[in-house]
Amino acid sequence: MPDIFDEIATLKKQKNAVILAHYYQDGDIQDVADFVGDSLELSRKAATTDASMIVFAGVHFMAETAKILSPSKKVLLPDLKAGCSLASSCPPDLFGRFKARHPEAAVISYINCSAEIKALSDYICTSSNAEKILRAIHESRPIIFAPDRNLGAYLAKKIGRPMILWNGSCVVHEIFSEKKLVALKTRYPDAPVIAHPECEEPVLKHADYIGSTSGLLKFTQASPARQFIVVTESGILHQMKKASPDKDFIPAPPDNACACNDCPYMKLNTLEKLRDCLAHETPEITMSEDLRARALKPLERMLAIS
Repeated sequence: MPDIFDEIATLKKQKNAVILAHYYQDGDIQDVADFVGDSLELSRKAATTDASMIVFAGVHFMAETAKILSPSKKVLLPDLKAGCSLASSCPPDLFGRFKARHPEAAVISYINCSAEIKALSDYICTSSNAEKILRAIHESRPIIFAPDRNLGAYLAKKIGRPMILWNGSCVVHEIFSEKKLVALKTRYPDAPVIAHPECEEPVLKHADYIGSTSGLLKFTQASPARQFIVVTESGILHQMKKASPDKDFIPAPPDNACACNDCPYMKLNTLEKLRDCLAHETPEITMSEDLRARALKPLERMLAIS
């Protein structure tokens, strides 16, 4: 029986495909990918390749972003049900009415949103460039920040600029327990706490470093510390361990009966589904050219600033 890793490698070559894996995927999927990283970084890398097919092991909005930036390439998602609680918390019809109530405001949307929300935005941002995008908007102009209320609140406090926040959130980053985190800090007093800004403020106040997923990874590589308490989705620990095998990474505990802090949507993707989508070239991500063009504009504005 052929090894599944060999099957994927053979199909990838036959299909002239590039495999992208987000940091939150299972380790095996990260290991078969051509590129591993944050969602926008992956989509931009894929756009520069001569591949005719992109397999995005991530969630739906990430595959959409790849299609927006690479309209001539076929974009596949191993499991079409791999959605995103944050993206789903911002329905386009409701957000359109919310936006209409603030016609003078600039709309800045976190990249973790649907193509429809991108098309309703003036600028897109990532967790690593959001501060720069915000500071590029004149102070006299109000800002709507969507869809993540926690990231928006963190940024508003950091730069001292009130914003109109859409009430959305990520189910994974809201599940961390402040009480359990404090207990973990007591147990590992020399371990810096590193956290993603999508976490809630009571958790973030205990962090020694707050940054994007790639920022957290870079911090662990540069820091002389030997242990780290990591407050984000546990998939990133795979890359942290690969980059720094002599260091220990302790996942922050969630506030539930489960000991895990996995994204249930990210983990819908499997090696078997990845192989099958390569073989059958489905599920494919498609959108109208009109929607793609409207969603591209705020991405291009972001790239021009950052």
